[in-house]
Amino acid sequence: MALIQYLTQIEFDFGALARIGEHCQRVGITRALVVSDAGVRAAGVLQPVLDALGPRAVAVFEDVPSNPTEAAVRGAVALYAQHGCDGLIAVGGGSPIDCAKGAAIAATHPGPLTTYATIEGGSERITAAAAPLIAVPTTAGTGSEVARGAIVIVDDGRKLGFHSWHLMPRAAICDPALTLGLPPRLTAATGMDAIAHCMEVFMAPAFNPPADGIALEGLRRGWAHIERATHDGSDREARLNMMAASIHGAMGFQKGLGCVHSLSHSLGGADPRLHHGTLNAVFLPAVIRFNAEAESMRREQRLARMAQAMGLPPGADVAEAVRAMSARLGLPTGLAAMGVTERLFDGVIAHALLDHCHKTNPRIASADDYRRMLAESM
Repeated sequence: MALIQYLTQIEFDFGALARIGEHCQRVGITRALVVSDAGVRAAGVLQPVLDALGPRAVAVFEDVPSNPTEAAVRGAVALYAQHGCDGLIAVGGGSPIDCAKGAAIAATHPGPLTTYATIEGGSERITAAAAPLIAVPTTAGTGSEVARGAIVIVDDGRKLGFHSWHLMPRAAICDPALTLGLPPRLTAATGMDAIAHCMEVFMAPAFNPPADGIALEGLRRGWAHIERATHDGSDREARLNMMAASIHGAMGFQKGLGCVHSLSHSLGGADPRLHHGTLNAVFLPAVIRFNAEAESMRREQRLARMAQAMGLPPGADVAEAVRAMSARLGLPTGLAAMGVTERLFDGVIAHALLDHCHKTNPRIASADDYRRMLAESM
């Protein structure tokens, strides 16, 4: 049975940040812990949010690594308790938002964070007691501001998913002005993350027509504007459309993702220095080629429909178009350029087979399939 459920309150426009106080009042946040990272502060993006929050912002936790960890979650929870906070404001990309979601669980639920991981059967253990969260994205990629899930590297090194509607931010403040200063490389990597989300959602075999439509429109907007946003960060129209593409991709997560994310979650856990969006861009061509043989892909002409949304000519090689886009954006087109070696393959494959995205791919991959995809992505 398909789950079709949408969503949360989203403020989306240039200047949307001005309404954050209204949403704090609506959800009952009077003493907020702001979760961010040092890069967001250095870019000058954190201060406008703190100014908009005023006295509601009683503490800031900004020790979030590029891939959020259980240790970072504990650090945020300690500060949350120390200052008697009653809610969380996440400011940044997917890492601060996912760290804040982890803190929303750990601040209000007993036991280790792993207890609540999806693959440990923990989703049902996450209750309405989760701390209220408002998300303010400063990148256009992860879409975590409109998603019910979080990805956190737990203490044993696994990169695990945590999923519950109780983790959905009570509001998403999506102000494209906050992305205008994003560096070109990060714009490209996060933008390809959004594009990968839209494509994997659309390829997933579950019956969810609204998610399909949202994903295709997100792909259209993202593909048409990612180069403009990367090469001219002040292009307001491009920034607006990339933030829209990011939201579209995450709105479809309930349909499922696939092997791109099984692999990127696993490899990102093995080497947390690797950027998630960049990994998705590298894995996407090999996974598209693998999925092309799926019966649902052929029957529903999903490759052709994605090509049309991307403005490609009939019969175009979608996988090659993705690889060529990464190259034009200045992103690595292979794992070797990111410092990955084959010695990681066995561990990556073992964890990919257990990832929560593994079973929602249109073709169920074997260990040998994953090995071929890894080799093809080198």
